Amino acid sequence: MSRTHTRRPDRRGPVSTGEFWEWWGERLRDGGFLVERIPFDGLESWSFDPATGNLGHASGRFFTVEGLQVREGAREAWSQPVIHQPEIGVLGILVKEFDGVLHFLMQAKMEPGNVNTLQLSPTVQATRSNYTQVHQGAGTKYLDRFVGPGRGQVLVDVLQSEQGAWFWRKRNRNMVVLATDDVPLEEDFCWVSPAQIRELTLRDNIVNMDARTVLSCMPFALPDEAEVQGGGTFRDALVRSYQYRSEEGGGGALHTPGEILSWFNEAKTRIDWTARLVPMNDVGGWTRDGWEIADAAAENFRIIAVRVEAGTREVAGWTQPLLHPRGEGRAVFLARAVDGVVHLLVRARPEYGLMDQVEMAPTVHLHPGQGLGDVPEPMVREALLAGGSTTRYDQVLSEEGGRFHHALTRYQVVEVGEDFPLDVPPQFCWMTVRQLTDLLRHGHYLNIEARSLLTCLYGLW
Repeated sequence: MSRTHTRRPDRRGPVSTGEFWEWWGERLRDGGFLVERIPFDGLESWSFDPATGNLGHASGRFFTVEGLQVREGAREAWSQPVIHQPEIGVLGILVKEFDGVLHFLMQAKMEPGNVNTLQLSPTVQATRSNYTQVHQGAGTKYLDRFVGPGRGQVLVDVLQSEQGAWFWRKRNRNMVVLATDDVPLEEDFCWVSPAQIRELTLRDNIVNMDARTVLSCMPFALPDEAEVQGGGTFRDALVRSYQYRSEEGGGGALHTPGEILSWFNEAKTRIDWTARLVPMNDVGGWTRDGWEIADAAAENFRIIAVRVEAGTREVAGWTQPLLHPRGEGRAVFLARAVDGVVHLLVRARPEYGLMDQVEMAPTVHLHPGQGLGDVPEPMVREALLAGGSTTRYDQVLSEEGGRFHHALTRYQVVEVGEDFPLDVPPQFCWMTVRQLTDLLRHGHYLNIEARSLLTCLYGLW
């Protein structure tokens, strides 16, 4: 496939917003992108194991589609397909200071499952199979900045989970690395400022899921008290929420870190189920034909196959399976100002595919096909009805486009009033933004939807 090269000559450092969109349009035009659905027998190097029914690659790498079985005591509760990708990939953002401001080296990356093809991704977004070149394609650009002896100063390095409903114990290495030398700029990459990142999170389907999870772990410069104007607005209360964590109670936070960890551990002890991988042939209620694996009720996701062409990727063309949700999900943090400090209502949420079974999640997380009637708590459900609250953030964002096909989630931050109780059921806890971001120095605390929403919050101050 031929490819037109239209490198801008002045993109070695910061760019204006107009220049960014000019570069973005060039990358979209020059990509030569094509994604088409194909039958399973059109997959190349992928096949169903005749003994297990699992769908895997001939190399034994990348990922497999297997069965997940959930048991309550001695009884099987239900089962479903799940993506099993045991290797740990790298999601890394390279940062560099320009005129005293850290900028992020971001990539315009095509993923076959993206609803709009191209989205803004980390500098490096690669599975181990990809960056060890199992696909026999080109090497991963800038990988040496994150692994090996020549890498830069590491600011963030933490293993974080991904969707526990669709992955089996999936983790990626979230990294931020500081460059102090000159960085040669490849054509699919651009330096982006924090202010531009905040602006881009206010647009649908631009900042991809992998960028959102790394950015949530990024130690942004915290707002100081001088940025609080008058003290009465939601923004002022949000700025204070970035400041307060409260080691001993008071000081703006409802709970101390010790109280939060005790609440979280208590939630884990309430788990009374187990989950395990099983052969796809043992998954009940799901059928396979030549085009998809689907549940009999047609209410859940499907597994499909696609053929891909992309002139900007390490391999120009390939085929693969994708998980295709039916409809749009929803993830909502309820927010309430308490003594002038925004608190988020955090849920301890079990998910069957999580390594640690439970992680901290938004107040509400609805999978595609679910609605407000599936929210069990009346006080939460009523807060989301029109007229009962103020929506501060509301954008539709894509989930991981390398494994999911057109997986969209409506992300919201909804402010509730003083009539919403501070005394909440045991699965919930009020926390400041600072308390949540402090936990991101460690893995297995905040789930992927919570991390996405924390990144989106940056756009509100």
